[in-house]
Amino acid sequence: MEGQPVLGAVEKTSVLTIEPNGHFCSDCAVRAAVVCSSLDAAELSEFEHLGGRRVRFGAGETVFSEANIATSFYNVIEGVMRLYKLLPDGRRQIVGFALPGDFLGMNTSGRHNFSADAIRAVTVCQFAKAPFGRFMEERPHLLRRINELAIRELSQARDHMVLLGRRAADEKIASFLLGWRERRFSLKGPSSTVPLPMSRQDIADYLGLTIETVCRTFTKLERHGAIEIIHGGISLRDPARLEALSAA
Repeated sequence: MEGQPVLGAVEKTSVLTIEPNGHFCSDCAVRAAVVCSSLDAAELSEFEHLGGRRVRFGAGETVFSEANIATSFYNVIEGVMRLYKLLPDGRRQIVGFALPGDFLGMNTSGRHNFSADAIRAVTVCQFAKAPFGRFMEERPHLLRRINELAIRELSQARDHMVLLGRRAADEKIASFLLGWRERRFSLKGPSSTVPLPMSRQDIADYLGLTIETVCRTFTKLERHGAIEIIHGGISLRDPARLEALSAA
């Protein structure tokens, strides 16, 4: 990563609010995007009784840690999570940001591959792996849906590798903003305004830059008319300029 090492993230102990089991799938605002979208009405009713629970985490609270055994799957319902690994020297590498509809907890090692915490308040549906696994084995259409989500996650990881390999900071920032807009589009529809719930330090840790470089690049892009920095995000003033930078 460019510049001086950043301090590792400090894990906060989570204070959870848990709703009673069952009868929450029908009021899920993102059901069409989550893993259970492939289930019919009867299967959804059975799914609700697997012992899943809807859990809320406050801003900065840890959802799971890479040091922990992975015992649950997580459907993100509301909010944005940062996914990261702590390097041996204390630096933090953010490997992604989870949005509503993302499915977390898939791994092959038995432990989480990364840590996850809430950027702002987050709600997840949490399911124990054992009963979920038994339920999944009998439903090939659910397995196909999980495979689709795994392929999407792999594609995002490859895109991130390309981002880290770029040399110019403005190329990295342009690619990040366009990619984030695309992900938001799938949830909220088209908009020239792109909310950025993550901090500039989060963006720096995701792109392998320093926070000073990120701030200077945002200012440069605004000065050149590509974006306008607004409260809580940016407005895309010249998407074509960003697309040209991203494709460079």
